[in-house]
Amino acid sequence: MKIIIAGAGAVGLHLAKLLARERHDITLIDEQEERVASLSVTFDLKTLAGNPMALTTLKEAEAGRADLFVAVTPDEAHNITCCILARKLGAKKTVARVDNDEFTHEEQAAFFKEIGVQSIIYPELLAAKEIAGSIKRSWIRQYWEVGNGALVMLGVKVREAAPIVDEHKPLRELCGPDAPFHIVAIKRGDDTVIPHGEDFVMPRDIVFFMTTPQYIPDIRQLAGKEGYPDVKKLIVMGGSDTTVQMVNRLPDHIQVKVIEKNMERCRRLSSLISNPNCMVLHGDATDIDLLEDENIDRVDAFAALTDNSEKNILACLNAKKHGVRKTVAIVENTDYVSLAENFDIGTIINKKSIAASHIYRMMLRADLTTVKSLTVANADVCEIPVSEQARVTRKPVMELGLPATVNLGGIVRNGRGILINGRTQILPGDTVVAFCLQNTLSKLERYFN
Repeated sequence: MKIIIAGAGAVGLHLAKLLARERHDITLIDEQEERVASLSVTFDLKTLAGNPMALTTLKEAEAGRADLFVAVTPDEAHNITCCILARKLGAKKTVARVDNDEFTHEEQAAFFKEIGVQSIIYPELLAAKEIAGSIKRSWIRQYWEVGNGALVMLGVKVREAAPIVDEHKPLRELCGPDAPFHIVAIKRGDDTVIPHGEDFVMPRDIVFFMTTPQYIPDIRQLAGKEGYPDVKKLIVMGGSDTTVQMVNRLPDHIQVKVIEKNMERCRRLSSLISNPNCMVLHGDATDIDLLEDENIDRVDAFAALTDNSEKNILACLNAKKHGVRKTVAIVENTDYVSLAENFDIGTIINKKSIAASHIYRMMLRADLTTVKSLTVANADVCEIPVSEQARVTRKPVMELGLPATVNLGGIVRNGRGILINGRTQILPGDTVVAFCLQNTLSKLERYFN
């Protein structure tokens, strides 16, 4: 595929590096030559120094031949303009990064498509939804619903005393064909494992389960998480746009305190946050005395949502030291993601990864309706509608010859969630949930085309 990325900032670079591994024809455009000068040597892509809003630059990049044109510069107006021009030149699909929640509303989609912007992404909103979901379910690291909740995927860190940890019971005994859950992946240290029948669950593994809603309590018991309290009190460090979007999505029973250093931003937050159970405080959430004054030891969850990865990690460690069970950190520096995981920070949010995974599905020919990047597991989850001619309908799952890097977790059929095992026959009209190691998602295409 021919892919053009306008903007070599954090999201653009991350996306370019991700896609370059799959040998696509990629051109990265940025006005600052020093940003792109060395990239073509390190990665398999072309670079172009120029203004992506200039027709001469877009024509030089051959935007009219692009299968996918992505605009992720820091300026949303530039991104929208780039996409409009690229679409007029002939680009097949266009994606624009924005910083305005209003542009993401469903009623605006038709308008943007009409002018040439086929998809809008707002990374702060995507991250906020993930954080809000994590706080609602304090014992879960990752949570994802499929088919309006017919199937759910849970990522849970298991402890030594968890019933599922048993060195004498391999997975074929723990979750056989008729079990009400399916273990689709295991994150162990820095490695992600696509498990097989003879594998075991070890202490401190992050285990990814696929199940149906009625069996979530069973998984909580198996993972040894019954003693984790639900979140009723939350402290947030930083009044970022992500914070605003997240707080406005929390349920009424959660009491929130947002601590922001900038007084002017504090005043602004009062008008942006609509949650009546939120209090905005002026101060520094790294100040231990302030946190103690705000009864940090009685708080159920702490979220560090500033733009500084190091401060977010340290703030979460301090919260854990004061007994907070659930911590969330935005970690934009990808080099620190593994470090944060090793420090046992509960939920790690990387907006670059979330935005890139959202864009990544635009490049696939198969109709993958959702792709969710799992930051701590180096993996992607997607839900895929099954067409009449799809290869997955021809044989039972055990005979499909799926890649070792792929695991099919479940299907939604006529609104009902069904777990997949080797004997499962996938039918046209089903929606399949697939779990695969990062950068192997395209291997699924031939099975669903």
